[in-house]
Amino acid sequence: MHSPTADAMSGDEKRAGASLASIFALRMLGLFLILPVFAEHARHIPGGDNLTLVGIALGAYGLTQAIFQIPFGMASDAFGRKPVIIFGLLLFAAGSALAAWAPDIWWSIAGRIVQGAGAISAAVTALAADLTREQHRTKVMAMIGSSIGIVFALSLVAAPVLYAAIGMAGIFWMTAGLAVAAIGLVTHVVPVPPPPLPGPPVPFREVLFDRELLRLNFGIFTLHMVQMAMFVVVPGLLVAAGDLPVASHWKVYLPVVLGSFVLMVPAIVVAERRHKLKAVFLTAVALLLATECLFWAGSRHFAALVTGLLLFFVAFNVLEASLPSLISRVAPSRAKGAALGVYNTTQAFGLFLGGALGGFLGRHLGPEAVFAGAAGMVALWALVAAGMRSPPVIVTRELMIREGIATDGLRADLAAMPGVREVTVVPERGMAYLRVNLELWDERRARQLTGGEA
Repeated sequence: MHSPTADAMSGDEKRAGASLASIFALRMLGLFLILPVFAEHARHIPGGDNLTLVGIALGAYGLTQAIFQIPFGMASDAFGRKPVIIFGLLLFAAGSALAAWAPDIWWSIAGRIVQGAGAISAAVTALAADLTREQHRTKVMAMIGSSIGIVFALSLVAAPVLYAAIGMAGIFWMTAGLAVAAIGLVTHVVPVPPPPLPGPPVPFREVLFDRELLRLNFGIFTLHMVQMAMFVVVPGLLVAAGDLPVASHWKVYLPVVLGSFVLMVPAIVVAERRHKLKAVFLTAVALLLATECLFWAGSRHFAALVTGLLLFFVAFNVLEASLPSLISRVAPSRAKGAALGVYNTTQAFGLFLGGALGGFLGRHLGPEAVFAGAAGMVALWALVAAGMRSPPVIVTRELMIREGIATDGLRADLAAMPGVREVTVVPERGMAYLRVNLELWDERRARQLTGGEA
């Protein structure tokens, strides 16, 4: 194990980030490959001529995700992250197999419901937080978010080709195989997480009604509501303003998504290395607001649309990385899974409501109304976020353990101290490594427990 004092990401942290990003990517690839082609496939199965049922089949996944994120997150706090993730991936694979077999739209809906019941996002994000130090957490969240964005862009290119080659059933079977491959990553590649911190369970109401967590949950709700509302109308605008057929939209999406990853890196570096996470976060919200205003004013101009998409994905990627990192820092240490479950649930509701409102506004008032409404929501978010507390300054403390001090319960005693975020006790070295909030840290009490010197 690498020394927790190292400034650079350790080998375990890099492995955790890469493997968990791959798990997210494998699972999301299975979902994104379906979106561009399912409506066309549904026309050829019984019941698929009913667009309402087709919409339910696509949206059923998000509904069960919203229902099960909190239970899965809380279960990961109680029973461990890896068992819950494996169980969720098995459910996702089973739902994919059911959808592959489905003879009609109703069985397709059932398959999508079972797929969505494997709601592992909170558990995976909590595991990422468990396996990384706070100064590197936003980088790991950015790795996960970037993997999702890349997979989304690639799926727009690959889905029509795969559908022509293996059909919808073949794509669903492939998603089942990807879920099984992700289980292999969980069991053989993802590092072993530290044991849960000791102590009584945190009451769920403390997680649900914490003021800072509410700010962040409102943020992820708004971000994904705006995203979904936008993409109800953006494809049609690309066709109308740029004379670009839907089959060629990947020529816009792929370069802007990849370009946004390059542009987001400096922001993540500044946020982490210079402890400017709040400033970078608020700047990204302001950029998102400016982007929605650009869409609002230039929705009929192709260049404005492409520029707006690039800026949108820069802001989106920075916020998508920052929000779960902030949640994991603010949430009680023994309730990260529950807090991230609430976070992912509000995200899912944002996606659902964004699609519904985007469709309603776009149909009755036009795309400008969609962007105006999105700008209004982001402006409200900016006001809510402006009052957020800066994340606490977390530093490393090394304490020597005096010979003769029993180490069996030492980790629990240190973890129970106010301000302690992470504890690693290495008996063979006679050292305890801690990550602590300086505002709450009691150095004298820690020395009493270890009988050693800093």
